[in-house]
Amino acid sequence: MVTEGVDMSIASDLLLQHFETLVADNARWQTLIADEIVWELPYAPAIGHPERLSGREAVVRHVTWFLGTVEKFRFSDVRVHAFADPAAAVAEVKAEGLIERTGRVYRQEYVVFLRARAGKITFLREYFDPVRAAKALDASIVGLQG
Repeated sequence: MVTEGVDMSIASDLLLQHFETLVADNARWQTLIADEIVWELPYAPAIGHPERLSGREAVVRHVTWFLGTVEKFRFSDVRVHAFADPAAAVAEVKAEGLIERTGRVYRQEYVVFLRARAGKITFLREYFDPVRAAKALDASIVGLQG
């Protein structure tokens, strides 16, 4: 994993921990998130998923669904960029897993923004290619005709 920009900050450290624990140690990952966490997924509605998850319960429910749907999910090529503001960071990361239901490999590239407060993740915004997700999940793109 690579960290670029200013020195490591609480946000960039939390972002690294997010990628290290989300799958490998989800119980530990859950200790990183604030009760009032907001996770925005601007492109998720294209595949019928929520654009915004608010609160610990909604976020944990979504992550649990994801981890139950994608086998052997793993992150790679993580590049974290710290900001001058120690409460914010962004990362570029690749990931891969197997969609159990379809047998298709899911390969994705993400850009993830994080904001932290009091040592916890309070905000995530995750950008990904919904077409890649739709192909792997054998799902339709919402609103796409043809």
